[in-house]
Amino acid sequence: MPLVPERLLLGPGPSPVEPRVARAMTAPQLSHLDPALMSMLDAIRDRLAKVFRAGEGAFTFAVSGTGTAGMETAVANLVRPGHRAVVIVTGYFGDRLSQILARYGATVSRVHVEWGRACAPAELESFLKAMSPPPDIVAMVHAETSTGVLNPVAELCRLASAEGAMTIVDCVTSLGAHPVDVAAWGADAVFSCTQKGLGAPSGLAPITFSKRALQFAEESAAELPGYAGRRSFYFDVRLLKDYWLNRKYHHTICAPLVYALDEALEIVLQEGLEERWNRHRENHLALVEALSPLGMDLLPPPDERLWSLNAVKIPDGVDDAGTRKQLLDRFGIEIGAGLGPLAGRIWRVGLMGYGSSRDNVATLTAALGSLLSPQINSGRRAYQ
Repeated sequence: MPLVPERLLLGPGPSPVEPRVARAMTAPQLSHLDPALMSMLDAIRDRLAKVFRAGEGAFTFAVSGTGTAGMETAVANLVRPGHRAVVIVTGYFGDRLSQILARYGATVSRVHVEWGRACAPAELESFLKAMSPPPDIVAMVHAETSTGVLNPVAELCRLASAEGAMTIVDCVTSLGAHPVDVAAWGADAVFSCTQKGLGAPSGLAPITFSKRALQFAEESAAELPGYAGRRSFYFDVRLLKDYWLNRKYHHTICAPLVYALDEALEIVLQEGLEERWNRHRENHLALVEALSPLGMDLLPPPDERLWSLNAVKIPDGVDDAGTRKQLLDRFGIEIGAGLGPLAGRIWRVGLMGYGSSRDNVATLTAALGSLLSPQINSGRRAYQ
């Protein structure tokens, strides 16, 4: 095996893994049906329900796969061909959500929001009131990883529920880093990942289905026999529930990833959700303050910003790709590039989970300062 370089992962994900989590992964391998592993899955369901703040009667578990597997699981179980779906698109991952809905047969309408801004509830309200008949599903991203924007999902879910629609919420970049309260939101399917705010490696996608959503998913096949033959096998919540609750074989879950998630959730709950959220907020504000002397600011307005993913505007005259390469080569620090219309305009700086620390803020801003000053000064001389 070639030498693996040590990196400080401050991009959009994955984030640094908690040392306790890394050690947990070295435990002996277990079968996917071993009673000890099954007991661990029970503990994970209980802990995830607390971290999601899932409602009574919800089914909370983790899908084998990344956050996109969680996204597809939510869609696969709540969408019937011909369903009317409204997707709030505030960036790259809102667009991905709309694409997956369309692949499962939904007729998709998009609420397009400028990249770098959150969706105003009034905008969704006007959109929904103009629809006749109302939508079956309203889908949204809580923490848009491509833009650093936090959407007001509590109000957006309330508006969707008032129209009788079920709601799908992407919490990939918020779970474990921002307040997530699925029960209070009244959301129906909410998914995330393990490699960001939770501080574990990628490979599992935490997800929760409300009592209503679970009932709909379980009844769909019985009501529509033809539909049953077209739904996903791997992401079928009925079969996954049989595995997680009834110990029926479905697939070979990765035991070390189970160990990692179990340990990561224990760490989250030991720290305390409110304390963890506050840590992410404080380190986000420390980054904003440290960037200011370098002439740098964030793209979204202050009240629409994520704490876990910071969309930093690249100063004029600075080489985007070249600076990121120097950060990696000279300092071992990874940050992310902009996507879509924000390519070359922003850097995406993640302060998530174990990676959200004041030391990491200081390390990054010191490295950026040493790289940016010569570029900015050179640009000024060329302009003069």
